[in-house]
Amino acid sequence: MKVKLIVTGPFSSGKTEFISRISEIDPITTEKRMTNPDEISKGGKEFTTVAMDFGRITVDEELVLYIFGTPGQDRFRFMTSLLKEGALGAVVLVDSTDERSLAEGKEIADALKREGITYIVAANKQDLPNAIPPEDVREVMGEEHVVPCIAKDKESVKEVVLTLLYRILEEMADEES
Repeated sequence: MKVKLIVTGPFSSGKTEFISRISEIDPITTEKRMTNPDEISKGGKEFTTVAMDFGRITVDEELVLYIFGTPGQDRFRFMTSLLKEGALGAVVLVDSTDERSLAEGKEIADALKREGITYIVAANKQDLPNAIPPEDVREVMGEEHVVPCIAKDKESVKEVVLTLLYRILEEMADEES
């Protein structure tokens, strides 16, 4: 079985890093050098995703995960609608050191909820001293399913993906009963 998942979230939340850490193949990225000086200083980033990121995880002979990362900048957001098509679930990745990221992440989570897409929120950058703890992220965003994340750490990313898969299975079981 082939399963499509998406990793979505605000600008500079760590989506490309997340997919790069977990993918068993060299990830396909569409990063381009940033041209807006305000955006460069905002996240300290030089590159941004303009279309998507793509990675693959083979869980076993019967389950392969295709993971698509969405762009974070508003001007490329139209790609998110295209990438959501056929997705079984989503990770809403937020920068837990940035309250604006949490507010934007809430908007993204609300849209997924309206569309009936199963998701979890991953509070990224938990390794930084000014990170808001996942419990506080849960309260600020009004979300039940918030997990800690460090997108630079493969084991952390793996935990996030497994948590999403378990949530999808729970919801499927609830629908059957």
